[in-house]
Amino acid sequence: MLDTGVLEGRLNIAIGQAIVEAHQQGEVPDTLRYLRFPPTALIGRHQALAQEVDLDYCRNNGIGVVRRITGGGAIFMEPGLLGWELAFNRRTLGVKSLPDLTREICEAAAEGISRLGVEAGFRPRNDIEVDGRKISGTGGFFDGDTLFFQGTVIIDMNPQEMISALRVPQAKLARHKLDSAAQRIVTLRELLGDQTPELGVIQEALTSAFSERFGLAMKPGELTSSEQDNAQKLLKTEIGTEAFVAEIDEPALARGDLDGSCASPGGSIKTYIRLEGPAQNRIRAALITGDFFVTPPRLIYDLESRLRGVYVDDVAQVVKVFFKQSSFEVLSVSPDDFIASINNALASE
Repeated sequence: MLDTGVLEGRLNIAIGQAIVEAHQQGEVPDTLRYLRFPPTALIGRHQALAQEVDLDYCRNNGIGVVRRITGGGAIFMEPGLLGWELAFNRRTLGVKSLPDLTREICEAAAEGISRLGVEAGFRPRNDIEVDGRKISGTGGFFDGDTLFFQGTVIIDMNPQEMISALRVPQAKLARHKLDSAAQRIVTLRELLGDQTPELGVIQEALTSAFSERFGLAMKPGELTSSEQDNAQKLLKTEIGTEAFVAEIDEPALARGDLDGSCASPGGSIKTYIRLEGPAQNRIRAALITGDFFVTPPRLIYDLESRLRGVYVDDVAQVVKVFFKQSSFEVLSVSPDDFIASINNALASE
């Protein structure tokens, strides 16, 4: 069990990746880490940057902009939000699907939060709520035999800064019948007031809930020198670079190309398509973005590559065969949702 305190956002993500790699290599045991961020706009692995974040506002107000290594939607982090991460072997929790493990982990986290004096419960696909309002968001992926899973506990926060930093889609608010993202969020401070527990008490409640749920003995530890060195390397060469953060964005010419989307309870998928050929009936390039969870994360890049040169009439069959031949797991979205997003883009011609 690690507590790395408040660290710069991109370094925090780099440490998470370093823990995953050390765990895969058998250098460290199953790990629970607590982490916190300075004010940071944190986008999902497959999201288009400028669609999710007001970059000018963040730049002018000293708010960090970071891309996670996990999927899902954009979130706003600040010291009043406690982050937690699990890097576990598949065998620790039993070899189950990502949706099943998500339920078990979220139920454990909800139990820990409930021990603080509120009644928290799991809401599929990946939220923990109190009276219908979100107090924790989660998500993760498998990388080989390592499950990496992240979550939060919203202890206290400035909702206005969150609203200003993030571009929350109106469609997402409409699904929850809300006027603003602030209505969707609830903090422990709002629920418990002066009775809000100290940080250490909150961590202990979560630690004990995870330990009891999965039959684990958590022992305090520190990052190894190898993990620290690798995190610095990842920070400098990948996760901390502007190229990584802006790796996925709305294409410069997307407004002149084709785009379509598919929204489902499991997340939204938006696809940009550029056609080629005399009849404009083959895909020259495809970009797939969204707040979905898919494992392994590289699957989306492989799908984009597979679509290049495919005739429009063959798209649905090619996507079905691609997923059938791939070793993948998705959380509440399906191959048909990806096909629908692509077909909606093609239909916009």
